[in-house]
This record gives sequence, C-alpha cells and structure tokens, in this order.
Amino acid sequence: MFSKITSGSICGIQCVLTQVEVDIARTMPAFDMVGMLSGEVKEARERVRVALRNSGIVLPPVHITVNISPADFRKEGTAYDLPIAVGVLVSLGHIPEEYVQNVCIIGELGLSGEVKPVKGVLPIVREAKNQGIKVCILPMENALEGAVIEGIRVIGVADFMQVADYFSIKDNTDMKAASVNIEELFQNAEKGQEDFEDIVGQEACKRAALIAAAGFHHMAISGPPGAGKTMIARRIPGILPPLTLEESLEVSAIYSVSGLLDSKRCLITTRPFLSPHHTTTAATLAGGGNIPKPGLFSLSHRGVLFLDELPEFSRECIEVMRQPLEEKKIQISRTHGTYFYPADFMLVAASNPCPCGFYPDRSRCRCSERDIRRYQNKISGPIRDRIDLNVTAEMVDIKELNAKKGNVNSAHMRKCAMRARAWQEKRFEGTTLKFNSDIPSREIKKYCALGTRETEYMESVFYHMNLSARSYHKILKVARTIADLEEAETILVEHLAEAVCYRIQEGADNYAG
Repeated sequence: MFSKITSGSICGIQCVLTQVEVDIARTMPAFDMVGMLSGEVKEARERVRVALRNSGIVLPPVHITVNISPADFRKEGTAYDLPIAVGVLVSLGHIPEEYVQNVCIIGELGLSGEVKPVKGVLPIVREAKNQGIKVCILPMENALEGAVIEGIRVIGVADFMQVADYFSIKDNTDMKAASVNIEELFQNAEKGQEDFEDIVGQEACKRAALIAAAGFHHMAISGPPGAGKTMIARRIPGILPPLTLEESLEVSAIYSVSGLLDSKRCLITTRPFLSPHHTTTAATLAGGGNIPKPGLFSLSHRGVLFLDELPEFSRECIEVMRQPLEEKKIQISRTHGTYFYPADFMLVAASNPCPCGFYPDRSRCRCSERDIRRYQNKISGPIRDRIDLNVTAEMVDIKELNAKKGNVNSAHMRKCAMRARAWQEKRFEGTTLKFNSDIPSREIKKYCALGTRETEYMESVFYHMNLSARSYHKILKVARTIADLEEAETILVEHLAEAVCYRIQEGADNYAG
C-alpha cells in the first residue's frame, strides 16, 4: 500500500515542503530510502524501526520503500523520522489515509519512541500555513516556536504514542494546541537593556550613536583604551526602533535554522547584538559548511554586529564584510547550488589609534610611525569607505567621571530615533526601504534632494576631500538622517556639514563651517 505524508525541508534558510512517500510490498523484507538523502536521513530507517517496536508496533516482514520528494535537492537533518514512521503506519493500514491529509509532520525519533526537537521549525510551519496546511505536528520542545505562526493549529508531541493517539480519530480536538501570547513576548522584550545614562561625557559619540540608530548607519569608534568605546556600542540596541512582528519572524527564522530557538526563547523580539572575538574565522562570520549554515552576519540581521578591536581581526575576516556591508546579504556558492542569506546589520566597529592605543599623545605613545601606519592600514580603504560615521572617543576628565549620571538616557535617545524613524516610514511608504541607509544610489536625488546652496557646498567638499561616489552618497544619507532628527523637510548646509565631520575626521573640519 502507498501513502504520502507532508513534511518540510530547509535549504539554506529557504523552506520547501516535501512529500514523504512510503510504499509497502509483501516481498523480500527490506527498508530502502531514496531521494538524494544525506547520511543522517538514511539512518532514519533504523531509528524508525526500533522506535516503532519500542512503542508496541511490530513491523511485519515486508519491503518498505521511502522516497522523499522533490528529489532534485539534498535533504539533511533528522526531521523526517516522524513523518516516515506515520507513513509506515498509514501504508500498513493502522491509520486511515484521509486522517493525514492537510497535516505537516516534523520530528526526530529516539529509539524509545521519544520525539526529539529539530532545527528550522518556524520557517517550515510558516511555509505550511502559506500552502494551506491546517495542522502541524511537532516535537513538544518546538511547539511554542511553531505556535508563533498564526492561522495554523500546532500540536506538540512528546513520544510516538501521542502521535498514534492523535490519528486514532479524524480531526482530533482532544489534544490541546500550543499557543503563544505574542504581545506579552514583545512587552517583556526591552527589560534589562543597558542605558546610555551610565556613560558620562563622550557627547560627540552619543550624538553619532543616535544618528546611526536613527538611520541604521554603520559606525566606527576610535580612541584610547578605557575611553568607553565598548560601553557605547553595547547600548546602541537600546535606542534602535523596536522590531516589527514581520522583522521578528524574519530574524527568528534565521535563528530557528541555526537551532538557537527553544521553548524558552521561541521568538526573537529584540534586535540582535553580537560581539565575536577577534580570533573568529571568516567562515564563522559569513557562514559555511557543505550545505552552508547562517554565520554571524546573518545572525546579526536587523541588529548590531559589534567588532571590538577591529584591526586585530584577520585580514580575511575584515575583507569578507565587503559584500554584506554593500548589498546587505551574503552569497555562498557550492558545487550543488548557490545560497543567499540576509545580512542587513548595523556594523559598529571599535579600534585603538595605534598598537599601544595612545596615539597621538606622544607623552604616552611609544609606537613608531611605521607601526602606527601598519596598524591603521589593517583596515582597507574599501572597508573604511563603507562606514558611514567615524567618531573619536576622548579620554574622560575626572570631573566628568565624578558626575552621578550622563546628561542623556536611552529612553530620550530612543524617542528621538523613533521620531526620525516616523519620518522615514512616511517617506518610504509603498516601497521596501526601511531606513535612510537603505536608499539605493539611483534614488539618492529623489530622497536626498539638495538646494542650490547645498549643492555648491557638496561640490566643494567633493573636490577638496577627493571623495568617491560611495562616500558622497553616504554623506547625503547621513545628512538626511540628521535632518529627520531635526524634523527638517529638506537637507540644509548644517546637516551636510555635520555629516562631513563624521565621514572623515582628518580634513573634515575645513568644511564644517
């Protein structure tokens, strides 16, 4: 007898609904599996056989053939165990075929019959809902993760006997469906975040951080050790506009594929903040593997990637950022296909001005000019060109340190960022753009129009500072964000002047007036 069970497969971060086809013939006993399967998928035949026996179901001596279609891409993981086991019971006549229609089944089986959690549940459930599937049967530990998708009934099961009980009656309503209070998850999202109020002094850095947060611009902070660069970076997520539900699902899907969601953390409700050590590898940042998995660039999607001591990272790690900083995605090619991963993150980089960290204070810095030049050249021109805001964190005076609190807190800064964000939402209504940093070069004139005086100013800056086209466009985007913070309809010279100061520290002062 033949049966067909709907399941799901992850290819990169894209989800494809698959069909687990099971055929049982009364011939020579065997258990064959086909469909371009990886080793762990093929091992399912042993897990299914033993799990069914330990659940009280003895397989007769028959020839079982399992095909997982479509067969033109490689299947990986252990999520096919449960649908294969259900398909076997349907083919043996233990479960009526109509009972499994419009049902998506995902899960790994232990030898005892236990149903174990798997990766990638959230995007699979979302795709199942989009394809009109009515019910999803998931491991109990993945149930809340699947339940964040509204419009589909999610049933969590702990062992195979619960699955058999569910299919004992058509449209079984006795088993309680998993549910999640999305509003409550978002209400508790912002608790415990670090506050800019803890930082005394560094007003220029705070201003730059506010502009970066309001327009989702990349930012680099340079300064001596202990000046507060890391403290500033760690507080930036607290002033970013909150994730929308759509953005939350987008980010959560990446974490689901990476196996970073569970019953305690079923949805990402705050913007990610990742801070890898400088000894990390390029593959860890970009993603990799035979079937590439998301790297730190993708895990930082819609959030902040903080690279502390940027010059200490390997040249390969620094240069691999070129594509995501420009295109906001990662493309990884393998012999069996090309994979695209979203990587729309805000880069915040911190660095010392020299190996000892105290240049240009020659009373403390003992580095030679050659050492300083070599250290600073570790960050290539193309990477520097992709960073929108450059700011210096100066040493804080003892009088400022003795102050109880900073002059501004995160709540006020976030309110300002949200006000600028409202202007951007209105400006980009009906488009896919979200922040000023997203404006493509072909639409710069539309969204960053300049008056006669402003055009003359920027022409002077362009020639005297020998700007690239990318640098010129980034200055305009930052100026657009500054204007939004000031609630100005048009970009003025003072907005451009501030943006120029952040663009290139040396030489910018001549054009800031």
